[in-house]
This record gives sequence, C-alpha cells and structure tokens, in this order.
Amino acid sequence: MLELPEAEARARQLNETLGNRKIATVEIGASPHRFAFYSAEPEEYRRHLVGRHFSGARGLGGQLEFTAGDYALAFSDGVNLRWLPAGERPPATHQLLIHFEDGSALAGTIQMYGFLTLFPKGGIPNDYYRVALEKPSPLTDRFSESYFMGLLDQCRPKLKIKAVLATEQRIPGLGNGVLQDILFNARIHPKSELAALSQPRRRALFHSVKRTLTAMAAAGGRDTEKDLFGRPGGYRTLLSANTRNRPCPICGGPITRQALLGGNVYFCAACQPL
Repeated sequence: MLELPEAEARARQLNETLGNRKIATVEIGASPHRFAFYSAEPEEYRRHLVGRHFSGARGLGGQLEFTAGDYALAFSDGVNLRWLPAGERPPATHQLLIHFEDGSALAGTIQMYGFLTLFPKGGIPNDYYRVALEKPSPLTDRFSESYFMGLLDQCRPKLKIKAVLATEQRIPGLGNGVLQDILFNARIHPKSELAALSQPRRRALFHSVKRTLTAMAAAGGRDTEKDLFGRPGGYRTLLSANTRNRPCPICGGPITRQALLGGNVYFCAACQPL
C-alpha cells in the first residue's frame, strides 16, 4: 500500500523516467475491480489527459500526484504503478493504462482497494490531500520536535501509540506499514498508551519517525512494496510480513504478530516491553 516513503520514491522515479512524454491514449477500468474508485467517467479521463505532456509528479503524504497539462491524477492506497518500455506488454488486468507517443506506457493495478482521482491542477481532490498539503512532512525541517510534541499533547492520554501515529491523519502518509519499524527503532510497544511514555521516550519516538521514514524514502520504499519497475523497494524492513518468521534482529527472540486497531502489528516483546 502507498505510504509516505513509497509516494516520495515513486514520484522521484516518475520524474526521472517520464521526462516530457506526450500521452497518446488512456484506458480506465478495462479490468473491473469492485474496490477501484474513480472520480469521473472514463471519457473524462481521456478528454483531459490525451494529448497532454507529463509535467511532473510529487508525493503528498500517502498520495502520489501525476500532472499532465491542466489536470492531475491522485493515486492513493493500493494503486500499484508499473512503467512499461516500448514493446513490453501490459499486465493482463489493469485499472489504468496510459500509453505515450513513444510506445511506452504506465499501468496501474489495484491491490485490495485504491483511488484514481482526476482533478484540475491546483485543486483539492479529497480531504486527505488537503491535510497532506497543510501539515509538514516528516521528511522536512518543518516537522520539528516541538511540532511533534504538540501533536502528542493534543491526543487523549489513554490513546494507544499506534492510534496516535497512524490514525486521524495526524501525520499524513504514516500508516500501519511503516509504523512497525518506527516503533521497533524507538523500542516502544504498539499497545503502549501515550500517558505511559516519558519525555525521553517521546523524544526517541520523534527521532525514530524522522530517521526511519527518511531511510525508507531514500532507499526507494519498503521491500514489501514494488517500485515503478516491478522491483521490491530497497529498504529492508525489520518487522513486517517479510520477516515475521525470523528472530528479532536485536535480541534473537521471537517476533509476535497480533491484530490491533484494524491491522496486524509486529513486535519483539523483549525489546519493546509493554
């Protein structure tokens, strides 16, 4: 699923790969998917994108913005994008296929669920996008220790730390996927209540948010997700579905997987005591 590191890395790859390519054709919804969500009819996508040149991409929290002419596409959640050089066949099923005049293409397929939103350039397609524009990214200096402490002060003391970090868009793009390594690096159990965290632990958490997300984005995203060329991201996750059967990288003890707040969390009970 697209989270902050993947959105940043995919934007970088799109900008490096597409240049000023001109869009020749657009296919939308060729493969029906119950949880593929569009903002307009297929003809609207074609009318506003065909004949336009790609002009840039950027990551906004957990969303990826693709701009061409006076319109843009916002990809979010489970939209996987794949670059296809000229002559390479597209995947058998796809929810988006953009062909460029040089014969290359960009294919989008949905994993679980995803949004492919068309909107005028400079517009605000959804609330998640608006919040991502308004709030500072952890990859920037604006996301300071004082800003982070202010976020924590606004939360109920009894709130579990997973809920503090990965819900309500407090930190856009920080979801359940990246949460695991953030908490492991800070040595904090995902079920810990905010009130139980001392100031030193809160500072450790702040630095872990900054350093972990920066490392993930710099490496091209997590190895649990595929990049624009179909390769796993270069960041090797410490705790994820990829590592659940391996011992803890610090103490060698077992890794526990539990359901919490609508998703699985992974932790080492010895290194992250509750």
